[in-house]
Amino acid sequence: MSQSQADSLGAAPRERSEFPADDAAELPPAPEIDTTKPHIARMYDYILGGKNNYAVDREAAEKVLAASPHVRVGARANRRFLIDAVRWLAQEAGVRQFLDIGSGLPTQQNVHEVVQAIDPDARVVYVDNDPLVRVHAEALLATDPNTIVLEGDLRDPQALLNRPELRDHLDFSQPIALLLVAVLHFIQDTQQAYRIVKTLCDALPPGSYLAISHVLKDEKQEGPAAQARAMYSRPGFGAVPRTKDEILGFFTGLTPVGDGLVHLADWTVPGKSIDHAGDRKVVAVDDPAALRRLSGMCGIARIDR
Repeated sequence: MSQSQADSLGAAPRERSEFPADDAAELPPAPEIDTTKPHIARMYDYILGGKNNYAVDREAAEKVLAASPHVRVGARANRRFLIDAVRWLAQEAGVRQFLDIGSGLPTQQNVHEVVQAIDPDARVVYVDNDPLVRVHAEALLATDPNTIVLEGDLRDPQALLNRPELRDHLDFSQPIALLLVAVLHFIQDTQQAYRIVKTLCDALPPGSYLAISHVLKDEKQEGPAAQARAMYSRPGFGAVPRTKDEILGFFTGLTPVGDGLVHLADWTVPGKSIDHAGDRKVVAVDDPAALRRLSGMCGIARIDR
């Protein structure tokens, strides 16, 4: 869903005056979409400045931003990691297939837009458990035969791998980039999270890659950051920050790329020096001090067997 997550969120929120005058008039595009409870993907969309959200999502997101204003930088940093990682995987590693699980709502520089700018024939599968994501993504992708969206649950990776649509769209004999960006911290049980990642990685051929970002557990952080994490840890969200060693566990058996797992503030494209300004055509992250206050890690690893 990432991302969309306590210390991984952030972009300047819209003013209250931009809220619809009549929230009751906000009708979901599909009957199965629940607009009575906040949803992580829609909150993330709101904080990034999107429009695919509802009053309940905006209210919850505003509470997170009020408790921890620096998370607006976090969302941009997390998005920058996704875009830079995907571009590197396509341009430098030569990957032409991408499986983005917990993709969230369409927003700035989607994965398929980044990779298909390099190779129009590159194939992308988006997976999310929110029907709103499926509805909006299907509309966005109506004329794109190389990109599909599936409604699925990360917590059942084998069922996802068994989906005929997935197998028809991706060639599992060729390298695939697995993107688990700002989503694994929503799996509360760490051993279960490890099993999920292993099941997915074991299904991918040699030469494939895993890219992740994850909220970092920092016992020294108190006050606003802790309050924001607490909001996401309440029933219905269940975000679980993890230590660096615990996050490193997701790369067990894989070959780290570049600097491996690093703090979001230290992320740079493999082989390049740090540029905190980032790609201004995508998401500018030009406040190193704010980046340092973020509690998040990210990295890429290669599957070698």
